[in-house]
Amino acid sequence: MKYKIVLTHTDEGVSVSCPGLPGCWSQGRTESEAIENMKDAIQEYLAAIHEAVKEADVREVEIAV
Repeated sequence: MKYKIVLTHTDEGVSVSCPGLPGCWSQGRTESEAIENMKDAIQEYLAAIHEAVKEADVREVEIAV
């Protein structure tokens, strides 16, 4: 899957968030480190969501963009 991420450069390094996954963010000293950290954060976020809904009646819908 692909997720859009937003990078913000600061004096301390790079902050990165994923607008499609509220509350999912990370950071790093460099852009590449921040992106790698964000990949881990997205995987952990999705695993937590999967665990939270594993007993629920979950459906998927497709939309045109």
